[in-house]
Formats: sequence, C-alpha cells, structure tokens
Amino acid sequence: MSQISQRPGQLQAFDKLLTIMDELREQCPWDRKQTLESLRHLTIEETFELSDAILDNNLEEIKKELGDILLHIVFYAKIGSEKGAFDMATVIDSLCEKLIRRHPHIYGDVRADDEDAVKQNWEKIKLQEKGNVSVLGGVPKSLPALIKAMRIQEKARGVGFDWEEKHQVWEKVEEEMQEFKEEFNAATEASIDKEKATAEFGDLLFSLINYARFIDINPEEALERTNLKFIKRFQYLEQAAKATGKSLDQMSLEEMDVYWEEAKKLGK
Repeated sequence: MSQISQRPGQLQAFDKLLTIMDELREQCPWDRKQTLESLRHLTIEETFELSDAILDNNLEEIKKELGDILLHIVFYAKIGSEKGAFDMATVIDSLCEKLIRRHPHIYGDVRADDEDAVKQNWEKIKLQEKGNVSVLGGVPKSLPALIKAMRIQEKARGVGFDWEEKHQVWEKVEEEMQEFKEEFNAATEASIDKEKATAEFGDLLFSLINYARFIDINPEEALERTNLKFIKRFQYLEQAAKATGKSLDQMSLEEMDVYWEEAKKLGK
C-alpha cells in the first residue's frame, strides 16, 4: 500500500511532475514530437486500461493507470501553454470555477437534499453554460451506443423526464419484448423484415438499459462482467479440449457442453 501524503507532499509531487514534463518536452525526441492529435488515441487507450483495472478491483493497477492519465493531462496542458491557449493553472482554475458554479447547494443558497436534486441542478446549470438548444446536446456523438443510451436517459432524468415507479419501466420492457417477438418469432421459420426487427431490438435494448439505470445497475459494467465471465469459461473449454488432444472444431457441441458446465461450476 502506498504511503498517503498530506497536502504539502501532494503539491510537491505535482510540482515535480510538471518539472519532469518540461524537461521531457525539451529534451526527449519522442515527447517533443507529440501533438494534441497524436496523443488522443493513446489517451483513449489509457482510459480503457483504467476501466479494466477498476473492473478487476486492482488498486495497485488503478494507481498506475491514474498516473498515466494524469501524465496525459499534464502533457496536453504543456502543449496548450506552448500554443498560448491554456496551461495547467488555467485548466485547474477553470475546473474549480465549474465545480463551484455547479454546486450551488454547497457554495450558494440553493437547496439540494438528495442525489437526484444535485443531478438536476447540475444538468440545468450545464445547459445554461453551454447554451445547448437541447438537453441532449451535450452527449458526445462518438460514445459507444450502450453508454450513449445511459447518458441520454440520465440527462432526460436530470430535467424530470423519467418514469415514477420501477414497475412502469419493467412493463415497458415487456411491451418492447412483445413487439420484438412479433417481428421475429423464434418459433417459426418465416422470413423477417430485418429493418423493422432491428428497430424493435433497439427499442428493447434501450428499455432494458433504462430499467437497469432505474434500479441502479450500470448496464455497461453488467455487460462487461458477463463478457469477462464468458471469456474465462471459454478459455477453460479451450484448455480442457487441448488436454484431450483435440481442438474445439474437432469436438461435438455435446462434448463442449460437458466442459462448459465444469467451467460454470468452477466459477461459482
């Protein structure tokens, strides 16, 4: 476990990082070459690596990945200062101002007694700041569809557009399931209208994500946990097959099912 520093130690560490960044930008050929654009994809990669560490609940890796992301933030600020656009101080000052402005229940006379009230205030203030025509205008277009659905729903909730009771949300899930079933009945071999079935499946997913949000389940995290569980079981299946001298394509589905059930039992 890392030693936890007091404020003077934290400030000293941050100052050291800024000094190192100055030296690298001046002396290192790779660091000198980087631009805002060249760092972008690396930052995205680092963010996903942090996400992996959080899912694994690996505190040591979380610490390392946070350091990598902090490096990128300092790097961007350094490049911004070279362009005369912004530096680390103005980035932090802007953040502090935003946090104070969006927490009027702490730094002003607005009352917010619960989490929902805080979120609603946040979204209203953000809408005023950005001058968006739509509440949903702040949702990045490039977000993955599942995460985008979550953010759309959260922002709509932030202005009071939401279901009142969870049974209402579940009824919507069942309604969408029925509509999808009508477009794609698994009990028949009849051809389907793929365009309509795709639309109905999208509606079903959206309603399931909405229900998950309503009962405080993060659907992105839930799906990723299932992904990891499947990978672990499938890799057990591959190893078990290899131990018998076979590859998966040489095994019947019934044979594979035996090892799959073993993997499930081991996972429990």
